Amino acid sequence: MGDKSKLANVYLFVVFLVLYAPILYLMYYSFNSGGTMHGFEGFTLEWYMEVFQDTRLIIIVINTLVIALLSAAIATIIGIMGALAIERMQRRRVKNTLLSLNNVLIVNPDVIIGASFLILFTIVGIKLGFVSVLLSHIAFSIPITVLMILPRLQEMSPTLVDAALDLGASRRDVLTKVILPFIKPGIFSGFFMALTYSLDDFAVTFFVTGSGYSTLSVEIYSRARQGVALSINALSTLIFLFTVLLVIGYYFINRRYNQVSMHKADRMKESAADLGVPQ
Repeated sequence: MGDKSKLANVYLFVVFLVLYAPILYLMYYSFNSGGTMHGFEGFTLEWYMEVFQDTRLIIIVINTLVIALLSAAIATIIGIMGALAIERMQRRRVKNTLLSLNNVLIVNPDVIIGASFLILFTIVGIKLGFVSVLLSHIAFSIPITVLMILPRLQEMSPTLVDAALDLGASRRDVLTKVILPFIKPGIFSGFFMALTYSLDDFAVTFFVTGSGYSTLSVEIYSRARQGVALSINALSTLIFLFTVLLVIGYYFINRRYNQVSMHKADRMKESAADLGVPQ
């Protein structure tokens, strides 16, 4: 067991090294005053200042954040409705078919999705730009939110809904006061996953952006094609740090919610014990 444990630790170390070494290399040279990635000549914040002084880049960052937040929020709302609809399906064959179609959209290559949206928007007459990017991001984020919400929904006991209905709760009260609070961790997970996918997406966005509209992924690709510039390193470092903050924020929100849930469960057990209900 000891040898297997050491081998597993070595394997994990190698995996994380391969994943994070290029990012750390990029971050390291974002502070290089030499202007190249071949030799570190001295520490400087010049490239970060260049990023913050680039008005066009700031607008693109705002565009990216607006698209990510809007698409994640809308996709999460639609994902909740989709997960509820799938869970309430009585026919197992229909339910499995819907789940399979949902999963196919997740594993489908982004190039095919992007090309399909480009053809669709061209036929319908939607101008490429903010609307086309937003619609496409909502579309590929919905299957992700459904996949994150559905397992939590399946964990909920049907007796909770039956008990609420027996106590006189309306369908709306059951949804807002029983179901949604129970699946809240899945909702947060779906939202943050959709937000991350939207910020990270390049292939689909590349197909559906117009000439006057761009996002960070497309902009970084365009600038990288012109040659290595350390301002790209600085911008990529800032994006990476922002993503880390999102992950940390999600961790603390989830941890706080679990603590509150455990506290409520303990109080319910104490109340039941006071009433003489067997545990």
